[in-house]
Amino acid sequence: MLNNSWRDYGNRVGAWRLLELLKEHALPVSLLVIRNSTAWRPTLIAAFRDQGAEIASHGRTNSEHQAALGEADERALIDTVTATIARHEGRAPAGWLSPWIAETERTPDLLHEPATATCSTGAWTTSRSGCRHGAGTCCRAVSAGMNDSAAIIGRQVGAGEFADMIVDQFDEMRSQARVQPLVMGISLHAMIAGQPFRLRQLRRAFDHLARHRDAVWLTTAGRIADHWHAAHAAA
Repeated sequence: MLNNSWRDYGNRVGAWRLLELLKEHALPVSLLVIRNSTAWRPTLIAAFRDQGAEIASHGRTNSEHQAALGEADERALIDTVTATIARHEGRAPAGWLSPWIAETERTPDLLHEPATATCSTGAWTTSRSGCRHGAGTCCRAVSAGMNDSAAIIGRQVGAGEFADMIVDQFDEMRSQARVQPLVMGISLHAMIAGQPFRLRQLRRAFDHLARHRDAVWLTTAGRIADHWHAAHAAA
């Protein structure tokens, strides 16, 4: 009951406060939804969509481990979730993040089969069809460091320290990006970052990012995948 109430707070309250904070700073977002939430929280998803959020998939439920599934069950998971989101959104999800960030060696191939645009998981580089450049699946690594669950819940980092981490990561990577393109992702959970005392600190970090919007490309995972495919098609 305690854990369910904590997560329910994220859907009922925290997510709406995060949405207002993102709107205030004009920051883009890839919204990761589980299949069941399309029926449980349609108003919340619609509110993010109306603000330009791209809808990506986080599987069927976070109560299952994708890595524990056989190939047929994993294919069925990806196909049914993709079809459900497409039915509600009018298009396939813009990306896929496996439940618990747990994949199998088959995941990139299975994601390619339903033409899921991007696989925002780990450092996958090849699939059974060979090099995926322009083949329909583009993988962008998720930052475990810039993840409020891993940092705040897992390592007991304070809200202020997490905001400092975002600012320091951004400034250092912006400096390093003078010689090579780099991608920085921030992963937020509504029941964690959506708590008022954490929102206050997150607002400070977002203020910093927004002040430098002319120096970086503030974008979504799906747009990164589109850029990747366009660049390789041109090459």
